Amino acid sequence: MLRYTIQTESDMLALGERIAALCGRRGFIALYGDLGAGKTVFARGVAKAFGIEHISSPTFTIVCEYPTEPRLCHFDAYRLSDADELFAIGFSDYLREDALILMEWANLVPEALPKERLDVTIEGSGMDARTVTITPRGERYEEAFYEDSCV
Repeated sequence: MLRYTIQTESDMLALGERIAALCGRRGFIALYGDLGAGKTVFARGVAKAFGIEHISSPTFTIVCEYPTEPRLCHFDAYRLSDADELFAIGFSDYLREDALILMEWANLVPEALPKERLDVTIEGSGMDARTVTITPRGERYEEAFYEDSCV
């Protein structure tokens, strides 16, 4: 587990961009945090690593897909009542794709998350500093994040 203190929105964007680089632009990033914690700002940093300048949280559409190579698929589970709703839109197919999947509100569908993933927990809101905890789950992520101590 790695822990960072983030003071500014720019710092959060930079962390998202760095995490995307370490993931190799493929895999699964599960985002956890309260409303206003900075999950979408982090996601914008990840998207920036893909060359995408503008994204918004897909709260009402559940998923936004970006035509990058490989693809970036940005999910938001906030409005889902359970994992069955997620699987009903073809989530299993997304998991098999050659893509980076980023999911906000992952805590609402824990049974849908792949075992091998990167958990990013953001604590804090408003004008306060954020504490970001990164927990690699699975050998691939453990190697990438523990070998690179300057995330």
